[in-house]
Amino acid sequence: MKFTAKELAEVLHGTVEGDPQATVTTFAKIEHGKPGELCFYANPKYEHYVYTSKASILLVNNDFKPAVPVGPTMVRVESAYSALAELLDYVNAQKRSYRRHRGRCRIALSAKLGRKVWIGDFVTVGGHSHIGDCTKIYDNVTIGENVKIGEKCIIYPGVHIFSGTVIGDRTILHAGCIIGDDGFGNAPQPDGTWKKIEHVGNVIIGNDVEIGSNTCVDKAPMESTIIEDGVRIDNLCQIAHNVKVGKNTAMAAMSGIAGSAEIGKSCIIAGQVGIVGHIKVADNTTFGAQSGVIGNVRKSGQILMGMPAIPRTTFMRAYAKFKASGEE
Repeated sequence: MKFTAKELAEVLHGTVEGDPQATVTTFAKIEHGKPGELCFYANPKYEHYVYTSKASILLVNNDFKPAVPVGPTMVRVESAYSALAELLDYVNAQKRSYRRHRGRCRIALSAKLGRKVWIGDFVTVGGHSHIGDCTKIYDNVTIGENVKIGEKCIIYPGVHIFSGTVIGDRTILHAGCIIGDDGFGNAPQPDGTWKKIEHVGNVIIGNDVEIGSNTCVDKAPMESTIIEDGVRIDNLCQIAHNVKVGKNTAMAAMSGIAGSAEIGKSCIIAGQVGIVGHIKVADNTTFGAQSGVIGNVRKSGQILMGMPAIPRTTFMRAYAKFKASGEE
């Protein structure tokens, strides 16, 4: 990667303040910036680093007004944080190479691969599956039968995608995640044993979804487990059978959603949150870390914490009493 400030401004639709020929070859956090590096400033608590940074170029918001002169060349954009994400995506796209496939993979004759599909070693693609244009599949990925994967997806090493799964465009599946394995369905028997419930449904994942390493999304016994457009799921999460996760919801590591729960749009689920099955969560709900959700959340826009999860203001009042009693 090598960019001048002028080139960056063109890519990001920004303006240059300083030397338009200032050049960078890599990225760094603002507190570590050195010559030849690009940093960004978006959080006010890091403003003091702006004045001490040795970076060559600094991405800043249009409305930033420095208190003293700034050493690095600034590229002003509408949102420095969003511009950085856009730039990283642009750089990654420039690095991509494409190949049809190597000899060390196994692709069913009935499978269909789009244009510029990149397939690594020891990949298996099952019968009647379809992979869209410009999708990149790394080594040791298993794709079952009748799977549909959209355009410009990235499937990292060791991912397993079971039969019947549908994945939209520009979705990213990180290493080791499992999509479409059987859900935890077992029927108790009179003699105390368990009878496995066969799962004949599937998983449907929308566009622009990202799912982290070693996360599991189980298929449904009937119908579908659904992850809607724009969802972000961190590493080591569990999405059970028949769950529906609404658009643009984000879920942090080690959280789990039990079967048939419905999560609304634009929710935030912090780390280690547990959500019971067969409930509905309203749009724009936020759950604090380690919350336990045991019932429906009907009112949108709430922030809930604790076990069981209750409104944050109530939780903090209770916590203050618990803390005071412990100090006596």
